[in-house]
Amino acid sequence: MPDISHKGAPNIKGWGKLRYVVEQAFALLHQFKRLAIRWERRLELHDAFVSLACSLICWRRLKKAHP
Repeated sequence: MPDISHKGAPNIKGWGKLRYVVEQAFALLHQFKRLAIRWERRLELHDAFVSLACSLICWRRLKKAHP
């Protein structure tokens, strides 16, 4: 399991940057209400929606970067 720094801890070995990336990824995923509140009981469906959300996030970023 990777280690990331605790909130408010000094930036050691660049872990603060890793924490920012992880928190930003969670914030982007929580824009999708179905993922913020887990409605599916089956793990396969939840994983599929997470994959779909990640794909949409990447597609939107690529679309914005290359008009």
